[in-house]
Amino acid sequence: MMTDLNKLIRERNSRALILDMDGVVTNTAVLHAEAWKKLCDSYLKQRSEQDGKHYEPFDLMKDFHAYVHGVPRLEAMRNFMGSRGIDLPQGNPEDEASENTVVGLGERKDLYFHELLKQNGVVVFDGAVQWVKEQRQAGMKTAIVSASRNCLTILRRAGLEKLFDVRVDRVVSNELHLRNKPAPDIYLEAARQLGVQPEEAAVFEDSPEGIAGAKAAGFGLVVGVDHGTRKEELKTKGADLVIQGFSAYLQAQDVATLDS
Repeated sequence: MMTDLNKLIRERNSRALILDMDGVVTNTAVLHAEAWKKLCDSYLKQRSEQDGKHYEPFDLMKDFHAYVHGVPRLEAMRNFMGSRGIDLPQGNPEDEASENTVVGLGERKDLYFHELLKQNGVVVFDGAVQWVKEQRQAGMKTAIVSASRNCLTILRRAGLEKLFDVRVDRVVSNELHLRNKPAPDIYLEAARQLGVQPEEAAVFEDSPEGIAGAKAAGFGLVVGVDHGTRKEELKTKGADLVIQGFSAYLQAQDVATLDS
């Protein structure tokens, strides 16, 4: 499969790689999901006591993928609470984590995430990092994109900040007023900063929305990264190729070295 990937990159004359951070390079989705569950379950318990009714707790798999993954934090908060029939006030940008508003709960969720990050560190997909390093050595330009405002913090903690020439995350998106996925704005901005046309770049995404956006924007190669559950959905959304991470490529290299 990785042979197919390298062949496609050559055939499509790709000059740059644009990788989504979470799910492709890092596995912070686990920490985000745990932070969301801690936040939502504690708030739902409080609302249950207040309203005298039962609210279904946050489901780490179903709710995270349906409402949170790849979605800006405040939008995800509104969507999830809406799924439980709760209409939260938006609040003000200055709201602190103690406020039961969309903004306040968003700040509280971030506090939980940073606590978990300190306790557990950043889980990195080593195969992806090794592969990107090899591509950079071969002259490929690289960019990382993310819907998270914690992107730079995560990259620094993982020691990956210098692995990418360009970073387009939630902070940059807010500054430039870029639209969220499935709009292709973050990929197009990454390509612009790298100095390449979309058809000259390969996009690596683990979310169906991201795949659909990159495909619609005319990127030369759109690769789905699947960790076991969404292969067919990624294909349906337009992925030119779906891989199960990058470790298989490294293993194939090791075998080739032993055989030589």
